[in-house]
Amino acid sequence: MIDFESARRRLVISLKEEGIIKSERVERAMLRVPREEFLPNYLRLYAYEDTPLEIMYGQTISAPHMVAMMCELLDLKPGIRLLEVGTGTGYHAAVCAEAMERRGEIYTLEYYPGLALYAVQNLARLGYLDVIHVIIGDGSRGLPKYAPFDRILVTAAAPKVPPKLIEQLGQGGIMVIPIDEGFTQILYVVIKEDGGIRMKSITYVSFVRMKYSEK
Repeated sequence: MIDFESARRRLVISLKEEGIIKSERVERAMLRVPREEFLPNYLRLYAYEDTPLEIMYGQTISAPHMVAMMCELLDLKPGIRLLEVGTGTGYHAAVCAEAMERRGEIYTLEYYPGLALYAVQNLARLGYLDVIHVIIGDGSRGLPKYAPFDRILVTAAAPKVPPKLIEQLGQGGIMVIPIDEGFTQILYVVIKEDGGIRMKSITYVSFVRMKYSEK
């Protein structure tokens, strides 16, 4: 039997030593969320290896260091409204919920209905559905019904920042998104300011590609 709790603690300590986890908020969230509960049985053995794992429909669950890094860049706080594009198994949304102290609203969009159902089952089992709302849809179009959002987290690489997501980001809001620039993907922080957006490149990354719609 694997001692998942000890493995989780060792991983978090390692991510702190590497400087990826910077805040107590993200550290606490990473310790509280059991990544193994968001994985199929055949992958649970690898829950606390710092690597992405391929799941259903050719999608992946991000490596723990990337989840922590993106949460730090989002500057999550209690009471905010967050849109996540790419639910996956629900793990990243759960970490965000804990970083927000389960206070606020998370709307997470998943393109594949079967994967959305799997995420709902995971989140329901762990008691997150009072904070996290899973919706099937095209992530590049966002969720105008629930906009504006204080934060937008995108977990699939887009060819550019989707205009509809910019529209739905509130003034002063933060978006973290990987952009596919051809031969490379780069993680960006996008801040919406009066008169437009400001973008800052962070690091090279590798994500699955977003199902992108121009319409």
